[in-house]
Amino acid sequence: MPHTPADTVRAGPAPAAAPRRPWREAWRVYLEPASLRMLTLGFSAGLPLLLVLGTLSFWLREAGIDRTTIGYLSWVGLAYAFKWVWSPLVDRLPLPLLTRWLGRRRSWLLLAQCAVAAGLAGMAFNDPRTALAPVVWCALAVAFGSATQDIALDAYRIESADTEHQAALAATYQTGYRLAMIWAGAGVLWLAARAEAPGVAGYQPGAWKAAYLAMAASMLVGVATVLLSPEPARRAQPAAKNAAEWLRGALVEPFADFLHRYRWQAALILALIAVYRISDVVMGIMANPFYVDMGYTKDEVAAVTKVFGVVMTLAGAFVGGVLSMRLGVMRVLMLGAVLSAASNLLFAWLGTRGHDLRGLVFAISADNLAGGIASAAFIAYLSGLTNVNYSATQYALFSSMMLLLPKWVAGFSGRFVDAWGYQSFFVGTALLGVPVLLLVALAARVHAVATTPGAAGDAPA
Repeated sequence: MPHTPADTVRAGPAPAAAPRRPWREAWRVYLEPASLRMLTLGFSAGLPLLLVLGTLSFWLREAGIDRTTIGYLSWVGLAYAFKWVWSPLVDRLPLPLLTRWLGRRRSWLLLAQCAVAAGLAGMAFNDPRTALAPVVWCALAVAFGSATQDIALDAYRIESADTEHQAALAATYQTGYRLAMIWAGAGVLWLAARAEAPGVAGYQPGAWKAAYLAMAASMLVGVATVLLSPEPARRAQPAAKNAAEWLRGALVEPFADFLHRYRWQAALILALIAVYRISDVVMGIMANPFYVDMGYTKDEVAAVTKVFGVVMTLAGAFVGGVLSMRLGVMRVLMLGAVLSAASNLLFAWLGTRGHDLRGLVFAISADNLAGGIASAAFIAYLSGLTNVNYSATQYALFSSMMLLLPKWVAGFSGRFVDAWGYQSFFVGTALLGVPVLLLVALAARVHAVATTPGAAGDAPA
């Protein structure tokens, strides 16, 4: 799916008036090489996240690290929220030798993947009970390597296909990402348990060493894909005459370009990006405490939310990708917003039933299916907003913005539950989605005007 000249600058998602594909052809997109590449690259992107957050906290607690310290160490994940700070370097700075060999995008991907693998190996060879600081530094290396991989991978995906195919690439990317999270969540615990010496009770650092070394080796999936994949068509960049001109092109122009193309519409777009996933993110913080308080066992929660729930998310991502190609991104963006907010009401209903395993399966099915549809459409929407000349920087800014406000609001979720209870909390998170519907409707109207024949003069350039 090579670029055409018309794809050089994307002023928004695919036009709503584009001809509809037959259903068979729409589904066949998932077998195209670009889609299959995103499956394995998505696996490489999804692997590190839990290994420096959820899984690491399990390891640290088993090693006897106090909960306060574990909470502070979760700030390692802030690297993902601020990746836009160094995204201009990933977007524009060539790497000695590597860029000449692999190209701009693949060279950064390979460097980031090697950093992740090295960091995971470093964590494996240190015991947090006796050497916590080295584990933390290695975890930071994994987080920064992972965030850098995300920057380069988002740019690679955007530049590998036209806007019409972005939803499908997002769906296969999410598939690989979710499979990696299963492997880095349930898989690493399974490996550590199997590596324990029989008859020895308590904490065994050697078991975690074996598990994390297996995770480091799993990064070879992404490395092999990078080495065997083509580099997207390179966009010509004007040569900088001095350092100041280079910094202007790397740091200022990507943001100025977005404001210039969308003018007053930029505020609307940025507001939509900042709140689109707020219902899901805020609700998700209290999901696990809710399961515990409702009396669900660890096995029940693991089976329903970590395995079955992931399958439903993947199904939603594929459905969202196909619907976006069939109906247009803006329609599916609205559908995802409605479903994401409404599905939170099912948890309010579940809170009236106590321990109800069938009810949990039903609520998780609906919530994760809605989340998958919303994510596929949202990623396609963000991809369509970028100018491919600055794709890494602009997409990194968008993907960071979509979590900052929801994560900040989610910090107050526990206090709200203590004061008002779970049912009010879940209803409240659903109501948080109401402004999102208004913003999607306004954005859709702006997009419709911009893509109407004869209105080109008013559209973003």
